[in-house]
Amino acid sequence: MSSDPSCLFCKIVEGKIPSRKVYEDEDLFAFHDIAPWAPVHFMIVPKRHIASMAQVTPDDAALMGKIMTLAPRLAAEQGCRPYPEGGFRIVVNTGNEGGQEVHHLHVHVMGGPRPWARG
Repeated sequence: MSSDPSCLFCKIVEGKIPSRKVYEDEDLFAFHDIAPWAPVHFMIVPKRHIASMAQVTPDDAALMGKIMTLAPRLAAEQGCRPYPEGGFRIVVNTGNEGGQEVHHLHVHVMGGPRPWARG
């Protein structure tokens, strides 16, 4: 598994920087955002360093599918109300112009009663 020693999220995955863990398996790590935009706000990141969605290849299809199918379960576990009255938002910022601040692929999962401060 590749990692970038200067990457903030790689350091979180490796346990070098503390986080409020939501989930972990052999491929993925999920943790609460330190500056949440919504009542429920966590991120799912691959343990392998992928800089952004722009670097995702067909070889990553299973990993991306795993993220997208895990998100609803974790959203419910973290307090998002069920669909259709409840729900959540999934956001993947890509590149500087796309609002990506940490260049390690991460999927934001946000939910809870609106209005949110941002988003």
